[in-house]
Amino acid sequence: MRVGALALAALALAGCSSADGVAAQVGDAGYIAGDGFVTEVPPGERQAPGAFGGPLADGGEFDSASLDGVTLVNFWYAACPPCRIEAPVLAELHAEFGDEVDFLGVNTRDGAAQATAFEQQFGIEYPSILDDATAEAQLAFTGIVAPNAVPSTLVLDKEGRVAARVSGAVSDTSILSTLLEEELAR
Repeated sequence: MRVGALALAALALAGCSSADGVAAQVGDAGYIAGDGFVTEVPPGERQAPGAFGGPLADGGEFDSASLDGVTLVNFWYAACPPCRIEAPVLAELHAEFGDEVDFLGVNTRDGAAQATAFEQQFGIEYPSILDDATAEAQLAFTGIVAPNAVPSTLVLDKEGRVAARVSGAVSDTSILSTLLEEELAR
């Protein structure tokens, strides 16, 4: 196993430690908030998630085989305070990069009505998988993102491999804009 793969596995397994960019802040909402730590993965050490799919908040089904090119994947749920903070930032990024980058939300806890209300409130126009019943999308990223670290945002490269991870709320567009532009330029 490569050193990078080992580092990613350790990162996921240590989901509650601040050393991996996930602050151990468990509140009444029952989540672990990340601290905005950014992890970039060198191209030679990147891994692709397993195949995944599921029902979409606005109806229909999603299949990860439909992802084509650079992709932003955001793990979230409606009652997560940091998710509410970053939602306008993600909506702004989608408006800027939506023609060049696939965007996908992975809602880890909510049903369709709650997820759709959140998306309407914050102007989210990209699809979100309802992953609360099966955790299929979360499991596809095992060893890459800790499923209890919400929000987490991943950038996948053109080959569908994880290029970067932001653990915690994204407070402005600068970091993700840079990461997306770097992957688009490769």
